[in-house]
Amino acid sequence: MDAFGDLFRGVRAQGSLFGSTTLKPPWALQFIDGAPLTLCTILGGSGWVVPEHAEPLRLHPYETIIVRGPGTFTVVDAPDTRIEPIACGQDCAVPELGGTRHRLGWHDPRVDGATTLITGAYPVHGEISRRLTDALPTALWVGAGGTGDAVVDHLAAEIAVDAPGQQVVLDRLLDWVLVCTLRTWFDRPGGTPPAWWAAQRDPVVGCALRLLHSDPAAGWTVSSLAERAGVSRATLSKRFTELMDEPPAAYLTRWRMAMAADLLVDEPSMSVAQVAQTVGYADAFGFSAAFKRVRGTSPRAFRLTVAAEP
Repeated sequence: MDAFGDLFRGVRAQGSLFGSTTLKPPWALQFIDGAPLTLCTILGGSGWVVPEHAEPLRLHPYETIIVRGPGTFTVVDAPDTRIEPIACGQDCAVPELGGTRHRLGWHDPRVDGATTLITGAYPVHGEISRRLTDALPTALWVGAGGTGDAVVDHLAAEIAVDAPGQQVVLDRLLDWVLVCTLRTWFDRPGGTPPAWWAAQRDPVVGCALRLLHSDPAAGWTVSSLAERAGVSRATLSKRFTELMDEPPAAYLTRWRMAMAADLLVDEPSMSVAQVAQTVGYADAFGFSAAFKRVRGTSPRAFRLTVAAEP
Protein backbone atom coordinates (compact mmCIF):
# COMPACT_ATOMS: atom_id res chain seq x y z
CA MET A 1 0.00 0.00 0.00
CA ASP A 2 1.16 3.57 -0.69
CA ALA A 3 0.28 6.85 1.00
CA PHE A 4 -2.36 7.75 -1.61
CA GLY A 5 -3.99 4.33 -1.69
CA ASP A 6 -4.19 4.16 2.10
CA LEU A 7 -6.32 7.32 2.19
CA PHE A 8 -9.11 5.51 0.31
CA ARG A 9 -9.79 3.04 3.14
CA GLY A 10 -13.09 4.69 4.06
CA VAL A 11 -13.97 6.09 0.63
CA ARG A 12 -16.36 3.78 -1.21
CA ALA A 13 -19.38 4.33 -3.42
CA GLN A 14 -22.43 2.37 -2.33
CA GLY A 15 -25.63 2.62 -4.36
CA SER A 16 -24.71 6.19 -5.12
CA LEU A 17 -26.12 6.73 -8.60
CA PHE A 18 -28.40 9.70 -8.84
CA GLY A 19 -32.10 9.19 -9.48
CA SER A 20 -33.57 10.98 -12.46
CA THR A 21 -35.04 10.45 -15.86
CA THR A 22 -33.58 11.90 -19.03
CA LEU A 23 -32.70 15.51 -18.31
CA LYS A 24 -34.09 17.82 -20.96
CA PRO A 25 -33.59 21.61 -20.57
CA PRO A 26 -34.54 23.43 -18.52
CA TRP A 27 -33.54 21.35 -15.49
CA ALA A 28 -31.99 21.90 -12.08
CA LEU A 29 -31.04 19.37 -9.39
CA GLN A 30 -30.01 20.37 -5.87
CA PHE A 31 -27.94 17.86 -3.92
CA ILE A 32 -28.94 18.50 -0.33
CA ASP A 33 -27.13 15.79 1.67
CA GLY A 34 -23.80 17.58 1.81
CA ALA A 35 -21.79 14.39 1.26
CA PRO A 36 -18.07 14.78 2.06
CA LEU A 37 -17.27 14.00 -1.59
CA THR A 38 -19.54 13.90 -4.62
CA LEU A 39 -18.33 12.99 -8.10
CA CYS A 40 -20.23 14.30 -11.13
CA THR A 41 -19.72 13.28 -14.75
CA ILE A 42 -21.97 13.02 -17.79
CA LEU A 43 -22.28 10.61 -20.68
CA GLY A 44 -23.94 13.04 -23.04
CA GLY A 45 -25.22 16.60 -23.17
CA SER A 46 -23.84 19.27 -20.86
CA GLY A 47 -24.52 21.07 -17.61
CA TRP A 48 -23.15 23.29 -14.89
CA VAL A 49 -22.16 22.39 -11.34
CA VAL A 50 -22.79 25.25 -8.92
CA PRO A 51 -21.24 24.68 -5.46
CA GLU A 52 -22.13 26.81 -2.47
CA HIS A 53 -19.86 29.86 -2.24
CA ALA A 54 -17.92 28.92 -5.38
CA GLU A 55 -18.00 29.76 -9.07
CA PRO A 56 -20.09 27.60 -11.46
CA LEU A 57 -18.13 24.96 -13.38
CA ARG A 58 -19.09 23.79 -16.88
CA LEU A 59 -19.43 20.06 -17.44
CA HIS A 60 -19.15 18.45 -20.89
CA PRO A 61 -19.15 14.74 -21.75
CA TYR A 62 -16.38 12.76 -20.03
CA GLU A 63 -15.39 15.72 -17.90
CA THR A 64 -15.53 15.23 -14.13
CA ILE A 65 -16.16 17.55 -11.23
CA ILE A 66 -15.67 16.59 -7.58
CA VAL A 67 -17.45 18.67 -4.95
CA ARG A 68 -16.33 18.57 -1.32
CA GLY A 69 -18.95 18.82 1.41
CA PRO A 70 -20.49 19.62 3.75
CA GLY A 71 -21.94 22.37 1.58
CA THR A 72 -24.68 21.52 -0.88
CA PHE A 73 -24.52 22.13 -4.62
CA THR A 74 -26.73 22.34 -7.68
CA VAL A 75 -26.38 20.86 -11.15
CA VAL A 76 -28.24 22.88 -13.79
CA ASP A 77 -28.62 23.08 -17.54
CA ALA A 78 -27.48 26.73 -17.45
CA PRO A 79 -26.29 29.09 -14.68
CA ASP A 80 -29.21 31.44 -15.33
CA THR A 81 -31.90 28.74 -15.45
CA ARG A 82 -35.14 29.85 -13.80
CA ILE A 83 -36.60 26.44 -13.12
CA GLU A 84 -37.08 25.44 -9.48
CA PRO A 85 -34.44 22.82 -8.54
CA ILE A 86 -35.46 19.31 -7.56
CA ALA A 87 -34.06 18.37 -4.16
CA CYS A 88 -31.93 15.21 -4.39
CA GLY A 89 -30.96 13.34 -1.25
CA GLN A 90 -30.56 9.80 -0.04
CA ASP A 91 -34.05 8.86 -1.26
CA CYS A 92 -32.93 9.37 -4.85
CA ALA A 93 -30.71 6.30 -4.73
CA VAL A 94 -32.91 3.61 -3.20
CA PRO A 95 -33.75 0.58 -5.36
CA GLU A 96 -37.46 1.08 -4.77
CA LEU A 97 -37.35 4.07 -7.10
CA GLY A 98 -37.04 1.84 -10.12
CA GLY A 99 -33.55 0.44 -10.53
CA THR A 100 -30.40 1.76 -12.13
CA ARG A 101 -32.01 3.14 -15.26
CA HIS A 102 -34.40 5.24 -13.22
CA ARG A 103 -31.78 6.39 -10.76
CA LEU A 104 -29.29 7.32 -13.43
CA GLY A 105 -31.58 8.58 -16.07
CA TRP A 106 -31.46 6.97 -19.46
CA HIS A 107 -29.94 8.99 -22.24
CA ASP A 108 -32.32 8.86 -25.18
CA PRO A 109 -30.47 10.11 -28.27
CA ARG A 110 -33.81 10.98 -29.84
CA VAL A 111 -34.26 13.76 -27.26
CA ASP A 112 -32.31 16.75 -28.54
CA GLY A 113 -30.19 18.43 -25.90
CA ALA A 114 -30.77 15.71 -23.30
CA THR A 115 -28.16 15.14 -20.59
CA THR A 116 -27.31 11.88 -18.82
CA LEU A 117 -25.78 12.65 -15.45
CA ILE A 118 -23.86 10.26 -13.22
CA THR A 119 -22.97 11.10 -9.63
CA GLY A 120 -21.27 9.17 -6.86
CA ALA A 121 -21.70 10.30 -3.26
CA TYR A 122 -18.95 9.26 -0.86
CA PRO A 123 -19.38 9.19 2.93
CA VAL A 124 -15.57 9.37 3.58
CA HIS A 125 -15.43 7.52 6.86
CA GLY A 126 -12.67 7.91 9.42
CA GLU A 127 -9.62 9.98 10.28
CA ILE A 128 -7.48 8.42 7.57
CA SER A 129 -9.83 9.27 4.72
CA ARG A 130 -10.30 12.81 6.00
CA ARG A 131 -6.64 13.42 5.18
CA LEU A 132 -7.71 13.05 1.55
CA THR A 133 -10.63 15.47 1.71
CA ASP A 134 -8.55 18.01 3.62
CA ALA A 135 -6.23 18.21 0.59
CA LEU A 136 -9.06 19.14 -1.80
CA PRO A 137 -10.73 22.45 -2.66
CA THR A 138 -14.49 23.02 -2.53
CA ALA A 139 -14.75 21.89 -6.16
CA LEU A 140 -12.26 20.62 -8.69
CA TRP A 141 -12.58 19.99 -12.44
CA VAL A 142 -10.74 17.51 -14.65
CA GLY A 143 -11.16 17.55 -18.41
CA ALA A 144 -11.78 14.71 -20.82
CA GLY A 145 -9.03 12.83 -22.62
CA GLY A 146 -7.38 11.16 -19.64
CA THR A 147 -7.40 7.69 -18.15
CA GLY A 148 -10.88 8.22 -16.74
CA ASP A 149 -12.48 8.24 -20.21
CA ALA A 150 -12.17 4.48 -20.56
CA VAL A 151 -13.83 4.00 -17.19
CA VAL A 152 -16.77 6.20 -18.21
CA ASP A 153 -17.11 4.01 -21.30
CA HIS A 154 -17.35 0.99 -19.00
CA LEU A 155 -19.97 2.82 -16.94
CA ALA A 156 -22.08 3.48 -20.02
CA ALA A 157 -21.81 -0.16 -21.10
CA GLU A 158 -22.71 -1.49 -17.65
CA ILE A 159 -25.72 0.80 -17.37
CA ALA A 160 -27.07 -0.65 -20.59
CA VAL A 161 -27.09 -4.31 -19.52
CA ASP A 162 -29.21 -4.08 -16.31
CA ALA A 163 -27.70 -7.40 -15.12
CA PRO A 164 -27.51 -9.04 -11.66
CA GLY A 165 -24.84 -7.45 -9.50
CA GLN A 166 -24.99 -4.30 -11.59
CA GLN A 167 -24.97 -1.88 -8.68
CA VAL A 168 -21.79 -3.43 -7.27
CA VAL A 169 -20.07 -3.06 -10.65
CA LEU A 170 -21.25 0.53 -11.02
CA ASP A 171 -20.07 1.42 -7.53
CA ARG A 172 -16.61 0.04 -8.23
CA LEU A 173 -16.43 1.83 -11.58
CA LEU A 174 -17.34 5.09 -9.84
CA ASP A 175 -14.51 4.45 -7.37
CA TRP A 176 -12.21 3.95 -10.35
CA VAL A 177 -13.30 7.26 -11.88
CA LEU A 178 -12.67 8.98 -8.55
CA VAL A 179 -9.11 7.67 -8.28
CA CYS A 180 -8.31 8.54 -11.91
CA THR A 181 -9.74 12.04 -11.47
CA LEU A 182 -7.75 12.77 -8.32
CA ARG A 183 -4.54 11.44 -9.85
CA THR A 184 -4.98 13.77 -12.81
CA TRP A 185 -5.85 16.74 -10.60
CA PHE A 186 -2.88 16.26 -8.26
CA ASP A 187 -0.56 15.99 -11.28
CA ARG A 188 -1.95 19.01 -13.13
CA PRO A 189 0.61 21.54 -14.42
CA GLY A 190 1.12 24.38 -11.99
CA GLY A 191 -0.74 22.58 -9.22
CA THR A 192 0.22 22.47 -5.55
CA PRO A 193 -0.36 18.86 -4.52
CA PRO A 194 -0.09 17.84 -0.85
CA ALA A 195 3.33 16.83 0.40
CA TRP A 196 2.42 13.13 0.65
CA TRP A 197 1.53 13.10 -3.08
CA ALA A 198 4.64 14.84 -4.41
CA ALA A 199 6.99 12.93 -2.09
CA GLN A 200 5.85 9.57 -3.49
CA ARG A 201 7.72 10.40 -6.71
CA ASP A 202 11.01 10.86 -4.88
CA PRO A 203 13.11 7.66 -5.11
CA VAL A 204 14.23 7.87 -1.49
CA VAL A 205 11.26 9.36 0.35
CA GLY A 206 8.78 7.49 -1.84
CA CYS A 207 10.46 4.21 -0.90
CA ALA A 208 10.33 5.12 2.80
CA LEU A 209 6.63 6.02 2.56
CA ARG A 210 5.79 2.73 0.87
CA LEU A 211 7.63 0.84 3.60
CA LEU A 212 5.84 2.72 6.39
CA HIS A 213 2.42 2.25 4.82
CA SER A 214 2.96 -1.40 3.95
CA ASP A 215 3.77 -2.27 7.57
CA PRO A 216 3.11 0.67 9.92
CA ALA A 217 3.25 -1.54 13.04
CA ALA A 218 6.83 -2.64 12.39
CA GLY A 219 9.59 -1.35 14.65
CA TRP A 220 10.84 1.20 12.17
CA THR A 221 13.75 3.49 12.95
CA VAL A 222 15.33 6.07 10.71
CA SER A 223 18.32 3.75 10.37
CA SER A 224 16.24 0.74 9.30
CA LEU A 225 14.27 2.84 6.81
CA ALA A 226 17.46 4.31 5.41
CA GLU A 227 19.01 0.86 5.01
CA ARG A 228 15.96 -0.39 3.10
CA ALA A 229 15.96 2.77 0.95
CA GLY A 230 19.67 2.36 0.20
CA VAL A 231 20.85 5.70 1.62
CA SER A 232 22.46 6.99 4.78
CA ARG A 233 20.46 7.85 7.88
CA ALA A 234 21.32 11.53 7.48
CA THR A 235 20.27 11.59 3.82
CA LEU A 236 16.89 10.00 4.51
CA SER A 237 16.17 12.23 7.48
CA LYS A 238 17.07 15.38 5.55
CA ARG A 239 15.15 14.54 2.36
CA PHE A 240 12.11 13.23 4.22
CA THR A 241 11.86 16.35 6.36
CA GLU A 242 12.32 18.64 3.36
CA LEU A 243 9.58 16.98 1.33
CA MET A 244 7.15 16.02 4.09
CA ASP A 245 7.68 18.98 6.44
CA GLU A 246 8.29 16.60 9.36
CA PRO A 247 10.82 13.89 10.27
CA PRO A 248 10.11 10.22 9.49
CA ALA A 249 9.41 9.33 13.14
CA ALA A 250 6.88 12.16 13.51
CA TYR A 251 5.11 11.14 10.30
CA LEU A 252 4.93 7.50 11.43
CA THR A 253 3.53 8.52 14.82
CA ARG A 254 0.81 10.68 13.27
CA TRP A 255 -0.11 7.92 10.83
CA ARG A 256 -0.32 5.35 13.61
CA MET A 257 -2.53 7.67 15.64
CA ALA A 258 -4.87 8.17 12.67
CA MET A 259 -5.12 4.39 12.31
CA ALA A 260 -5.71 4.05 16.04
CA ALA A 261 -8.46 6.68 16.03
CA ASP A 262 -10.34 4.74 13.36
CA LEU A 263 -9.89 1.45 15.22
CA LEU A 264 -11.15 2.97 18.47
CA VAL A 265 -14.33 4.02 16.68
CA ASP A 266 -14.86 1.14 14.25
CA GLU A 267 -13.84 -1.72 16.57
CA PRO A 268 -15.50 -1.06 19.94
CA SER A 269 -14.73 -4.61 21.09
CA MET A 270 -10.97 -3.97 20.85
CA SER A 271 -9.32 -2.89 24.08
CA VAL A 272 -6.92 0.03 24.15
CA ALA A 273 -4.09 -2.45 24.61
CA GLN A 274 -5.18 -4.37 21.49
CA VAL A 275 -5.37 -1.17 19.47
CA ALA A 276 -1.89 -0.26 20.74
CA GLN A 277 -0.42 -3.57 19.56
CA THR A 278 -2.16 -3.31 16.20
CA VAL A 279 -0.54 0.04 15.43
CA GLY A 280 2.93 -0.93 16.69
CA TYR A 281 3.08 -0.21 20.43
CA ALA A 282 4.19 -2.88 22.89
CA ASP A 283 2.18 -1.49 25.80
CA ALA A 284 -0.96 0.57 26.29
CA PHE A 285 0.80 3.17 28.46
CA GLY A 286 3.25 4.25 25.75
CA PHE A 287 0.49 4.23 23.16
CA SER A 288 -1.84 6.32 25.33
CA ALA A 289 0.89 8.89 25.95
CA ALA A 290 1.59 9.16 22.21
CA PHE A 291 -2.12 9.35 21.37
CA LYS A 292 -2.71 12.15 23.90
CA ARG A 293 0.34 14.04 22.66
CA VAL A 294 -0.93 13.92 19.06
CA ARG A 295 -4.72 14.05 19.57
CA GLY A 296 -4.93 16.10 22.76
CA THR A 297 -7.00 13.46 24.58
CA SER A 298 -6.62 9.91 25.82
CA PRO A 299 -7.74 6.94 23.70
CA ARG A 300 -10.56 6.10 26.12
CA ALA A 301 -11.81 9.68 26.23
CA PHE A 302 -11.64 9.89 22.43
CA ARG A 303 -13.67 6.69 22.06
CA LEU A 304 -16.31 7.89 24.52
CA THR A 305 -16.55 11.32 22.90
CA VAL A 306 -17.01 9.97 19.37
CA ALA A 307 -19.48 7.34 20.58
CA ALA A 308 -21.60 10.07 22.15
CA GLU A 309 -21.77 12.11 18.95
CA PRO A 310 -25.09 11.90 17.03
